[in-house]
Amino acid sequence: MEEFLQRTKSKLNRSKRLEKVHVVLGSKSCDLDSLISSLAYAYFLDKVSPPDVLCLPVLNIPRREFSYYTETRFILEELNIPESFHIFRDEINLHQLNDEGKLSLTLVNSNMLTSDDKGLESAVVKVISPDEQCDGSLELQESSSSLVVKEILQEAPELITQQLAHLLRGSILFKCMSVEPERMTEQQEKMLLLLEEKFPDLPPREEIISVFQETQLNAQGLNIEEVMLKDLKELSDGEIKVAISTVYMSLEIQKQAYFQMELCTASDVSTL
Repeated sequence: MEEFLQRTKSKLNRSKRLEKVHVVLGSKSCDLDSLISSLAYAYFLDKVSPPDVLCLPVLNIPRREFSYYTETRFILEELNIPESFHIFRDEINLHQLNDEGKLSLTLVNSNMLTSDDKGLESAVVKVISPDEQCDGSLELQESSSSLVVKEILQEAPELITQQLAHLLRGSILFKCMSVEPERMTEQQEKMLLLLEEKFPDLPPREEIISVFQETQLNAQGLNIEEVMLKDLKELSDGEIKVAISTVYMSLEIQKQAYFQMELCTASDVSTL
C-alpha cells in the first residue's frame, strides 16, 4: 500500500499534464470507513485500469485537519503508512481536471457531493455507499469497507494482501464495535470471516476493538474547536446547512459533567 501511495503522489507532483485521472473521493467526515475504503478501492483500480489512467485516493479534508482523526491515524501509523503519502483535498484541483475533461470520480461512503462540488457531478462514474444498500431493517448499516472487500474478492482476490486485509478488517470492526454482535450485518460478518480465513495471523477482533475504544476516547492535544471538528457531519437540503458534532467521552467524565451542570443549575436557582 505504501508503495502505491508514494508512487501515485510522486506521479501527481511530477506530471504537468495529466491525461486521465480517476479519483476515489471519500466523504467530508473522513472517518475510518471512508478513508480505508478510498485507499483500498483506489489501489484496486490502479491494478485493473489501463496504464494511462492515474488512479488515486483523495482525502476530502485539508491536510491541516488530519490530526483530528485519532482512530484513522492510529491504524495507518501501526502499518507504517506515513501521512506524507496521502493526497488531501487542498492539494489537487478537481474542478480544473473536470473542466479539462480528464476527471473520473468514484464516491465512497456518500452518494452525494457537497454543495461546493455540484459542478463535479458529470465526472461521477461510480458510487460505493452503504446508503445505496440499506434495506430498512434494524441491522447495523452496511459499511463501505465491506462493500469494497466484496468487490475486490469477486474481481481480483489476489490483490488482497495481509496489510490490506488488516486495514479493511479494522475499518469494519470499528464500524461495528458499538453494537451487539448479532446486529452486525450478514455481509459484514461474511467479509470478516473471509479475511480471517485468508490471513489467520491477523490480531484477534477483541484486541483491535479494545485499542480502538481507547484511541477514540483519547483527545489529548486537541483544543475544543478541534474536538468539535473531529467528527463533524454536515446535513443540507440545498439551502440550509446544519452541522452536527459527536464528542466521545468515558462514562466517568460524562457523570462528572452532568454533576457539574446540576451544581450550576442549583446555584442559579438559589440566587433567584
